[in-house]
Order: sequence, then structure tokens, then C-alpha cells
Amino acid sequence: MSDITVRVTRRFAASAERVFDAWLDPASARRWLFAPETGEMVRYEIDPRVGGAFTFTDRRNGEDVEHTGKYLEIDRPRRLVFTFGVPAWSSEFAEVVVDIHPLPDGCELTLTQEMKPEFAEYRERTQDGWTMILNGLAKEIGSA
Repeated sequence: MSDITVRVTRRFAASAERVFDAWLDPASARRWLFAPETGEMVRYEIDPRVGGAFTFTDRRNGEDVEHTGKYLEIDRPRRLVFTFGVPAWSSEFAEVVVDIHPLPDGCELTLTQEMKPEFAEYRERTQDGWTMILNGLAKEIGSA
């Protein structure tokens, strides 16, 4: 069985640089990246270099949920590649690729996540989650 691909594309009325930088700025990212609709972000750390890691911990109904990964590629403002996992839910880590293409009136971002076939039942939920996150990014940078 082959891997499952989740892909989400969104346009932003902001420069590719502004959209890219929001992924690596802790003060900005804590408000939209893995931020829960209910609950609070209690920890957010970003080491924005290849080999560096990130950790976002949100508190949901009294439980802390950690989202973590490592940066594999950083090519500002075009591409960001990182591993991603939620250790409380699985020991598996997925690879996520963020490609950003400049447009005359902003940019277009395509996020792709490869998932192992045994996680196929989470495909739609994963796609919905990334869509919600990109909507949060749009609000953060004033491009909603």
C-alpha cells in the first residue's frame, strides 16, 4: 500500500515573505499554528534552522497536547519542510512540505503531508485541520 497524500492550497493577499515568516516567528505562530479554537497555548518554542525543532503545547479541557517536529528544509520564502507529530496520539511523525509561490497580488501556499497507509481513516480530519490552520494564518496576517 502506498502513502496517503493530504494537500491543501490557499491564496493570501500578502507577500510570500510575510506568509513564510509567520511560520517561523514564535510570537505570530503561537496565535495560529496548532492553536486550539478553545483552550490556550501554554508553550511555544521555535528553533528556526535546518535541524532545529519546534514545540507547541495547547491545553484542551485540562489536558496538555504537544505538537512537535524538526525542520528539514528552510528556503525563504519558497519552501519549508518539517516533520510533524503529536506524541500523545502516535509515535509516528509525518513529513509536511509548505510551498509558497508569489503572485502579482499576494501568494499561493500549498501544504502537502504524506501519511502512512494505516492512517488513511484520518485523511479527511487531517485535511480539515490544515485548512483550519491556514485560515488562522490568513487571519493572523490580515489576509482573511
